Amino acid sequence: MKTQGIMNVQTTVEQLKKLKLLGMLRTYEAALTVPVHEQITADMLVARMVEAELQHRVNKKTELYLKHSKLRYNAILEQVYCNPARNLTSDQLMRLADGMFIDRAENILITGATGCGKSYLACALGRQACSLGYRVIYFGMNRFLEKIAQSKLDGTFIKMLNQIEKTHLLILDDFGLTPLDSISRLALLQVLEDRYERRSVIITSQLPVMKWYDFIGEPTLADAIMDRLAGNAHRIELKGESMRKKKPEKKE
Repeated sequence: MKTQGIMNVQTTVEQLKKLKLLGMLRTYEAALTVPVHEQITADMLVARMVEAELQHRVNKKTELYLKHSKLRYNAILEQVYCNPARNLTSDQLMRLADGMFIDRAENILITGATGCGKSYLACALGRQACSLGYRVIYFGMNRFLEKIAQSKLDGTFIKMLNQIEKTHLLILDDFGLTPLDSISRLALLQVLEDRYERRSVIITSQLPVMKWYDFIGEPTLADAIMDRLAGNAHRIELKGESMRKKKPEKKE
């Protein structure tokens, strides 16, 4: 009977592996190590196995979304420095942490001087969105404009637009550093038009939002782009000194 019990256990283990129920498998194997007199009831074991499997799938989904997001920084909201001097409060950050701004198709415009933490904040919000089950994609503006130009050349522009459109949250970092030509302006407008009132965008920039019109250049397109960006946007204007780590001074 003992041999039969071992065979049944091994069969269950192999079946869980075959079905790729790895969360359930880990819980089942852990339960087998518990002394007989301390083992939980069958219904509790099943409940824990199901809970473990659900959590395992959430974790795997988050890992996949993070991989595809290509976030610049492995940032987390808990490490974002909130301080009145930075013009960023914990309450302001927590209002965005639940991801509801994505459900409402709202944008976030983050501005501030070089090194003040704009990109880190954007990536922290992106990572949080991935953990909540939203698809995210990150582009530095240089890379974004290069991708537009290349897709125009090789005929994949529509495919690129469709991929971006399916993404719940688009992050464009360092807006305002690279000049926009007529092709870039039209492509940016098309991306934002596809997302307007449907998907969210986070944009970071050293330029204050009021100067974005002049940067975009062409008045008609600037009006159209800013209308789709700023109309339903949260604005975060970071203040203060650079957050980048300074090299420690050499001790005498």
